[in-house]
Amino acid sequence: MTDRRDADGSLMEGPMAGEAAALWLGAIIESSFDAILSKSLDGIITSWNHAAETMFGYRREEAVGRPITLIIPDDRLHEEEEIIARLRKGERIEQFETVRCTRDGRPIDIELTVSPVRDASGRIIGASSIARDISERRRQAEAQALLLREMNHRIKNLMTIVQSLISVGRRRAGDIQDFADGLSGQIQALSSAHQLVLGALSKNTSLPLLLDAILAPYYAHANISIEALEAPVGAGAITSLALAFHELATNAVKYGGLSRPDGQLAISTAIEDDRIVILWRETGGSAPDSEQQGFGSRLLQSAIHGLEGTYSQVWQDGLFETKLLFPVSRIAG
Repeated sequence: MTDRRDADGSLMEGPMAGEAAALWLGAIIESSFDAILSKSLDGIITSWNHAAETMFGYRREEAVGRPITLIIPDDRLHEEEEIIARLRKGERIEQFETVRCTRDGRPIDIELTVSPVRDASGRIIGASSIARDISERRRQAEAQALLLREMNHRIKNLMTIVQSLISVGRRRAGDIQDFADGLSGQIQALSSAHQLVLGALSKNTSLPLLLDAILAPYYAHANISIEALEAPVGAGAITSLALAFHELATNAVKYGGLSRPDGQLAISTAIEDDRIVILWRETGGSAPDSEQQGFGSRLLQSAIHGLEGTYSQVWQDGLFETKLLFPVSRIAG
């Protein structure tokens, strides 16, 4: 048993001790960050602390004496009946996640703990409720679930793409080393694109950043210039664009403008009639043969089709130009 003492340490007895205990308990309740309230068994609010005022928007004098349904949405009224029924049996409801509403009608996610209140004879006369705002916790949980679903979707897509690259690359490669080198480069391009999705930029990047990520391995030994608009690239477009850029870069290194010391690659972009135009110009390379164009066409078509884009390629007077067109909304979305 704990003694109650006054300010100078003297032992308090009788009514004074009871009054001090009540004041002490009241101070604890008022200083709590959780909403603490009490109600009778017929659902009338009998107490309402400061945190309840803050959480629900009703002042103490506005809430006390009114039905607890004041803060219960219509579609949750059945919960109150169930809670009262359990309280009458002497049960305690712990960490019950539900929804209540504020004065302005805004729903709020809460975690509720409800305990029966007894009188001196042990008879249950009401309930004490502690409500904790878990709105932020719920938002974080929903965001995490969404992220996991998105990652699962992207991983499945990546596996599908890799399987396709293996299937096509096996038919294209002259030998196993050629196949391994080509597949390794393609997977590296996917990895670079994936890092843009998962990195600090998270949901969006831009054309210059994506081009830089794909072409970075060639900067040390190639003449490359990029003049690209700061056009946003949404997460849904990154993978397809990365594969297209990687295939163009690979062909440029093998046969085109990056295959010779005096060769060049110049990339520029523009906006025309709600479409983004990407011009990929190579000089100094040899004319592409039908096999190169055939495979390039298949891979570029596959990468571009999902973005509702089109492309064309022209070889003229030592200049090999690839023109890509996409709806701006599809690239940014």
